[in-house]
Amino acid sequence: MAVELAPASNPLIPVAQDAVALRQVFEQIHAGSCPTSFNFHMHTVNSDGQLQPEILMQQAIAIGLQGFAITDHHSVNGYRVVQRWLDEQRLERHDRRLPHLWVGAEVTSQLLDTEVHILGYAFDPASPSMQPYLQCHAPQGNDAEAERVIGAIHQAGGLAVLAHPVRYKRSPEDLIPQAVRFGIDGVETYYAYNNPSPWQTSPEQTRRVQRLSAVFNLLNTCGTDTHGLSLLQRL
Repeated sequence: MAVELAPASNPLIPVAQDAVALRQVFEQIHAGSCPTSFNFHMHTVNSDGQLQPEILMQQAIAIGLQGFAITDHHSVNGYRVVQRWLDEQRLERHDRRLPHLWVGAEVTSQLLDTEVHILGYAFDPASPSMQPYLQCHAPQGNDAEAERVIGAIHQAGGLAVLAHPVRYKRSPEDLIPQAVRFGIDGVETYYAYNNPSPWQTSPEQTRRVQRLSAVFNLLNTCGTDTHGLSLLQRL
């Protein structure tokens, strides 16, 4: 069943920064949402991906995505290119249905002395709190602490999500409760850990994350973590 996109919750907020609408989408995400309805984890040439932003946008439309976020590492440059393109298309083609784009970025962080990645969504990219994390390189020192990263995303009006929780040196049973103490909003529950073709969420890891998500009342997200030339694969 398709996830319903809510109308803009606040007409004064850009749609790409509408965290209320995005939260409502996350609350309905399920194992079948990704990769053909929604995709909240993808990279362009503006970080470590191979897709030009314009090609990514073409694929998103061809696939039929309803909503997505570009989550380049420490950069919103790819997002800006696609947002400009979407704005132009909406002016030129009023009757054409286009995917809903949210602001996104992936930030390298430290949690329980472990390197993790935190996905920020629907934040204001001009917010002073986010500037240490949008310089095209990983933050250093105290700026890299997960508590500070999560706080910065919240100060900028966004939602913070722990990416692929079963990929780290520490277990999700350790990391997720600590992230919750720091105010994390959600976890990337539906993720393909072994890069299968066709893409599908990994059953065992999904069950582990779902259980923890339910215990801590977290939002669930999905994403392909695309680094290659297809939004339907990770690599």
